[in-house]
Amino acid sequence: MTRASVSITTPNDAWIKLQIDSEEFSSRSDVINDLIRKARKDDDEILAIRAALIEGEESGTSSRTPDEIMQAVIERKRKNGTL
Repeated sequence: MTRASVSITTPNDAWIKLQIDSEEFSSRSDVINDLIRKARKDDDEILAIRAALIEGEESGTSSRTPDEIMQAVIERKRKNGTL
């Protein structure tokens, strides 16, 4: 595992100490690694959303009416058990 020296502001240091004191984390490293994991997950979700938006834009304009689109969504959700 790589070691790193990081400077942390006083408010952030106090917050990290609270996380450890609450026993949610056992060390500063655990807190920092959890924050990095969450940031990486957020980045992955943002990339997936961007890709979906680009795909939607490139697919062109739908000829279906809003009601037809809503009905198709309802039918799909009924079939996959999410409605």
